[in-house]
Amino acid sequence: MTFPLQSTATKLKNIVPLLDRVLVQRIKAQEKTATGIFIPEKAQETLNEGVVVAVGKGALNKEGGHIPLQVAQGDKVILPPFGGSSVKVAGEEYLLFRDSEILAKIE
Repeated sequence: MTFPLQSTATKLKNIVPLLDRVLVQRIKAQEKTATGIFIPEKAQETLNEGVVVAVGKGALNKEGGHIPLQVAQGDKVILPPFGGSSVKVAGEEYLLFRDSEILAKIE
């Protein structure tokens, strides 16, 4: 059985984080300097910044209503140096965090 190929954007629309989870794509480190010199992969810094790709509806309160999240789709955020669940979609790596694990929003 074969399945039709889907674009990355379409596949990401199919991924909906549950409750207070946030899907984030980490911003990639700079691969070359301003003068055009390539930086070796081992020497590149791992950035703790990312862009929010999708958000859940929020955690549930005692009455069963959703508590709104602190971040929204498209927000640039600072991530903790560890944690998150890795998710691969069409060769791209994304991370799932709880809303409370995200350290800050960059405005």
